[in-house]
This record gives sequence, structure tokens and C-alpha cells, in this order.
Amino acid sequence: MQSPVRDSPVRPGYHRLEIQKTTWDVPERYTTLRAIGSGAYGTVCSALDQRTKEKVAIKKLYRPFQSLIHAKRAYRELRLLRHIQHENVICLLDVFTPDATLEKFQTFYMVMPFVYQDLSHIMKKKRLTDQIIKYLFYQLLKGLKYIHSAGIIHRDLKPGNLAVSENCDLKILDFGLARQTESEMTGYVVTRWYRAPEIIFNWMHYSQTVDVWSSACILAEMITGHVLFPGHDSIHSYSVIADKIVKMQLYVNCTLKGQFRPFEPKSQVLVAYRQGLISKAECP
Repeated sequence: MQSPVRDSPVRPGYHRLEIQKTTWDVPERYTTLRAIGSGAYGTVCSALDQRTKEKVAIKKLYRPFQSLIHAKRAYRELRLLRHIQHENVICLLDVFTPDATLEKFQTFYMVMPFVYQDLSHIMKKKRLTDQIIKYLFYQLLKGLKYIHSAGIIHRDLKPGNLAVSENCDLKILDFGLARQTESEMTGYVVTRWYRAPEIIFNWMHYSQTVDVWSSACILAEMITGHVLFPGHDSIHSYSVIADKIVKMQLYVNCTLKGQFRPFEPKSQVLVAYRQGLISKAECP
């Protein structure tokens, strides 16, 4: 739902809309805005780009400069998206600000390709077939390998940050928590259910394997239809992880048995990731 808003002057070449009680000032080339998602840090709208006649997604961050932490997060995501070019990672099409001068600069918007829906929504609707699971996980590992080769840790891999098109093409989203590997880390990252033990313990130095752990959790969820480690807090999360690793071994169904033996999430998926156990020829 959108409606015109009349308040402060609108920058020439822009038009103003109110979407879910939030004011959006966007270039006139972007029309038919509709809210499609929101989170702790921003809102995303779909829009039609009148120049290209293609559907796009526009992300508006909530007050990106309200604090140093928020400013660093916004800058980090923008910087990374500008340099990333891979078929399985979301790219940046455009960035703009409705603020006319540097003194008035308070916000900016990022334009990215429109994605059909995220993996979380898909899994809520239906169980995935073996072929689809293999194809999606193959693409996730490809995108992750590219990100890691650039020295980046995503730090927030989860089904909600994996876009899936109608053709089952997957793209990794949301780099607001991503960091360079040599940086000192913080513990409060990654949605709880997908956190590796080193993050749960608040270690200040961890590696790209935390993304591999999250990927393994996503794989298990695709196969079983259930969250692998549904912890309520950090202590409970560790208890759930320890209990499941000690008391059970996760077996994948027959089509994947040749690729993965009973596994502990990090070690076996790391082997698959590094040795290329999932090949392009096996994908549909």
C-alpha cells in the first residue's frame, strides 16, 4: 500500500510515498512500490524500473547514521555489495539519496535485483525434493566459496537470507553483518539457530568455518523440514548442539548418501565444500 505524502520539499526528480507508515523518497524512474519485507535494520520494497522495465528491490535502512555501529554496518554492506559480482550472490544495481546536500545527508537507498522469495518461505510451504536440495545447496556453496575467496565472512547465513527464484536459482543476501577475516569479531551475530559454537562462546577470533556451520544447519533443515538446533538462548543452544551431536547421527536420504556420510555439521560439510563433492553434473 502506498500513498503520496506532503511534508518537506521533495528533491527534484524524486517522488514521495508513504509505505507502511514510513516515508520513501525515490527517483521518479522507480514506480509501483510495494513493501515485501522488513527486519531489524530496514525495509524492502519491490518496484518497477521504468528505464529497464524490470522489477527491482529497493532497500531503505532505518536511520543508518543514528550511531557509529549503525553507520559502520550500513557502510560495510554498501562497500561489499559494490564489489561483489557472482551469480549466486546478490548484486547492487543502484544507490541513491534523496538528500540534496552533504549537510542534510541522513539516509540512502540500495537497489538490487528483485528476488521471488526466500528459502524460509519456500520451506514453510512445501517439502523440498532431493534434486532441489542438491541444486540449492550446490549454489549456496558456490556463492560461499566466492565470498570466502574475497576474504569475507558473511556471519548471518540463514534460510531468510537466501533468495530463490522461480527457476530455483539461489542468491545470498544481506551483507550488513559481513566482515573481513582479519577483523576482530563480535559474538552477537548470526541468527541463534544457525550459530557455530565459537560464536555462542563469544570468541573474538573465528574463521569462515562459522559460515560452513550455518550452511550445514540449512542443509539439515532442507532435508528434514525442521530446524536442526532450535535453541532459546546461548546456553540452551549449546545444550541442544551437544545433545544432538552426541546422541544422534544425521543420515541424509538415499540420493545424497553417496555425497555425505552421517555427519557432524562442520567437519563433513567443510570437506564437501573444499573437495567439491557436489558437482555441476549432478545438478538438474
